[in-house]
Amino acid sequence: MSTIPDLETLLQQEQNVRLSRFSFEDAWRVGEAIRQRGVQEKAPIAIEVYGFGQILFSCALAGSSAENLEWIARKRHTTLRNGHSSLYTGEKNQADGVRMEKMNFMDPRRYSDHGGSFPLLLSSGGIIGAVTVSGLPSHEDHALAMWGIQQIL
Repeated sequence: MSTIPDLETLLQQEQNVRLSRFSFEDAWRVGEAIRQRGVQEKAPIAIEVYGFGQILFSCALAGSSAENLEWIARKRHTTLRNGHSSLYTGEKNQADGVRMEKMNFMDPRRYSDHGGSFPLLLSSGGIIGAVTVSGLPSHEDHALAMWGIQQIL
């Protein structure tokens, strides 16, 4: 069982997992790598690769539900809004003493600070999308999304 990384580690992951380029084909490769691992591990997950303003890959494995797709959208919105993984945002909010669902200016139907969405960051620092997983504990969703991106580095 994995543990939740600390804030410094989460920021370091975002520095280390950066892309020099990203294409529609890369999106498929990331999504397919996560799907294959999910099938092997019999993980009840849904997967999304989002880039260039659209969903490029979406898949739901046995045991997942429509609710996972709602979580994916909420986590993705958080990542794209903040430029950090949704797990980083959640851990930072927790350290600051207020979770996102308690913030008056954050619509909990649109945003969630639970882990599972990792930004697609270019080497230059620009964010062009996110890889999001839902169905496992928050930090495991995060680790799987990050792992998928690492498969094309």
